[in-house]
Amino acid sequence: MTNRLTKPLAGWRVLVPRGGPWGDQVAANLRARGAHPIVAPMINFAATDDAPALDAALTRLAAGDFDWMTITSATTVDVLSSHRAVVAPGTRIAAVGETTAAALIAAGYHVDIVPSEDNSARGLLEEWETATAGVIPLRVLTLRSEIAKPLLSEGLRRVGHDVESVVAYRTIGVPVSDQVVADVKAGLVHAVLVTSGSVARQVREQFGDIPERTLVACIGPRTAKDSRALGLRVDVIASERSAESLIEALVDAALAGTAPAL
Repeated sequence: MTNRLTKPLAGWRVLVPRGGPWGDQVAANLRARGAHPIVAPMINFAATDDAPALDAALTRLAAGDFDWMTITSATTVDVLSSHRAVVAPGTRIAAVGETTAAALIAAGYHVDIVPSEDNSARGLLEEWETATAGVIPLRVLTLRSEIAKPLLSEGLRRVGHDVESVVAYRTIGVPVSDQVVADVKAGLVHAVLVTSGSVARQVREQFGDIPERTLVACIGPRTAKDSRALGLRVDVIASERSAESLIEALVDAALAGTAPAL
């Protein structure tokens, strides 16, 4: 008999909506807890529609034209790496969270600020003045996705900084297989992980109403808010915006009750 304390997700089928190294790691962590992960990427990333603007910004970055650069996702780090972007020695880098910071370091870049409490653009804004010793104005390059809300750029401009906001990539939806759609709609999946507002949109559009027996688990309060705004039911919310916290929240939900009988 499986020990629920060591394998709390034994028998659970969990939809992992992202592929690549992130999806592989999450799948491995889920297996370690007894779950059967279903890796079905629902979003992908494409080149920005304004490549000249990105190229020009990265040229200026290498030339030392910016005091700071802000990075809000690991995908942006992938863009930097693919362009072989060079960060001038005098330019400092702010990462929105630990996951993004880890991606920067793994890619060979340095990190000067990571929010200590709230791993989000809002959290970075709240700690910005202290981290930068209140210096105004600073020349800041903010790299973002096409659909990201310009919260960070607008917040920095509001307090007097010289901000150049550039789209680094586009987020596009990816249709999952007919079998995955059928399984979710039939309630044959125990949990669906929602890792961003973009994923929430795809979950809603591709699956419609999620069956009550299936838990919808969001990676943090911001994603939960975005999910509800799209009409998606939210059952589990991770306390931190990280894959580890998301899985632990799912484990807590499993230990609090019994695994759905499918």
